[in-house]
Amino acid sequence: MKAYMVLDIGGTYIKYAVMDDKSKKLEWGKIPTPKEGLDIFLDRITEIVHRYSNSFDIQGIALSSPGAVDVATGFVGGASAIPFIHGIYMTEKLKERTGLQVSIENDANCAALAEGWLGAAKGTDFYICIVIGTGIGGAIVINQSILRGANLHGGEFGYMIMGESGKSPLQTTWSNVASTNSLVEEVERKKSLARGTLDGEEIFRLAEAGDTIANECIANLFKKLATGIYNLKYVLDPDKILIGGGISKRPDVIEGINSELAQLKNDISTLDITVEACKFENDANLIGALFHFLNRK
Repeated sequence: MKAYMVLDIGGTYIKYAVMDDKSKKLEWGKIPTPKEGLDIFLDRITEIVHRYSNSFDIQGIALSSPGAVDVATGFVGGASAIPFIHGIYMTEKLKERTGLQVSIENDANCAALAEGWLGAAKGTDFYICIVIGTGIGGAIVINQSILRGANLHGGEFGYMIMGESGKSPLQTTWSNVASTNSLVEEVERKKSLARGTLDGEEIFRLAEAGDTIANECIANLFKKLATGIYNLKYVLDPDKILIGGGISKRPDVIEGINSELAQLKNDISTLDITVEACKFENDANLIGALFHFLNRK
């Protein structure tokens, strides 16, 4: 049976799946991401491929990877929690070991492509995905193609400067003031708690229990997210804006952002701006990596 080996490279785990060309998972699993170095890392991926080669007619390998990925050359630039995958031509390395065709795409771009192929942006010509987590990243998709930019930084929305008073500009990037991480830091600071005491889920639980500080900080987060989304809508004017990341699973987050966006209208700024949640969660990068492999040029 013809199939594809698809891998999502993360800082903690490598998730993998044998998938058909419709994205159905035939086999799947995950392994801890090796920390010993590049050779061990490549060995583990090669072992996974060989494990399924007798049961399936593997047509190629599709990778989702952190970093600034040059999809044409397979070179992984930038930085991540896996330093040894950067500065190399990943596709060449794996092709040499497996004899298979290999494609690679940035993980945030994979998540966005998945939404356009089979998810919340299916049938949409022009959309953006905003991924909210430790920082803020994302992707711009036009006619099922990623807008990469001259330096592969297209969709790096988190670098936008929000300009809070009293701080230097680079301290006020969108990632620094409107990410899940920034929410946690703000609540901990206002409660005089040690760093690392809370996480995002705990803060929302506190808010539901009536905690005043948690509720105020969440409301502030929604305002800052809405401000950045407003800017992106007026700069890019996409057909659809999707929100991804763990926080997007909460309906109250989407509702809160849309409530703030509804207030950003006047006689000049007349656009009705709304966001919706991404459809895919854990499998988004796998689905998008497969789409990229199937449509590579």
